[in-house]
Amino acid sequence: MKQGLGSKQELEQQHTDDAIAARLAASTKQSYLGDFLLGAIDGAVTTFAIVASVAGAGLKSEFALVLGLANLLADGFSMAAGNYLKTKSDHEVLAKMRHIEERHIALIPEGEKEELRQIYAQKGFERGPLLEKIITVITADKKRWVDEMLVEEWGMDIHPPSPWISALITMLAFCVLGAIPLIPFLFYLGKPLPTDIFMWSAAATGLAFFLVGSGKGKVVAQGWLRGGLETLFVGSLAAGLAYAVGYFAKGLIG
Repeated sequence: MKQGLGSKQELEQQHTDDAIAARLAASTKQSYLGDFLLGAIDGAVTTFAIVASVAGAGLKSEFALVLGLANLLADGFSMAAGNYLKTKSDHEVLAKMRHIEERHIALIPEGEKEELRQIYAQKGFERGPLLEKIITVITADKKRWVDEMLVEEWGMDIHPPSPWISALITMLAFCVLGAIPLIPFLFYLGKPLPTDIFMWSAAATGLAFFLVGSGKGKVVAQGWLRGGLETLFVGSLAAGLAYAVGYFAKGLIG
């Protein structure tokens, strides 16, 4: 992964011939960090929102455990299914556009070459021998030609992530991080629940928010502290809203 930050010596090491070749070779490999973060943060937020709303409504703490577990399975699966369908549709759109470009190249190759000329002209290449050589090299291989049109003309990602892997990572992250607000309740199964269990749940969830945000901050070179505090702030807002809804709605519960 190209970090972009670091000392001059570190950047020079990242830009040796071998380092550049290895980085370019790995550029088609998918990162599922976004799917993990999406599932992890949403899982922790929604489950703790249930705990917070139960506390705000003054309901018995057992409700938080039952509703929280139901949320982990139902909402986690729903989120994974949505991510699967979204990613699958990306593959389908890519396949459709690839078919269209292949047909265009077969029927009007000169028109497609002219599109390439104009695309590269916009990048600063003047019409002439150099530009014609570029067009000749690209169009000598049909797959390379189609890939170039998909990327440059349509702005498409020609290596979309796997729908199954995206869905699996999303659900696993959702369930694992989403279970954290419920952990304090598991220690009191079949026992009286202490009055401060909500605060323990809040502390555990806050720690989870901070750790996930810190990990994200390091990966995107945002800074672990800033990333952790940012995620903690957003998660706390969601929990606060859920608590407020429960608090003001408790009068409706007889």
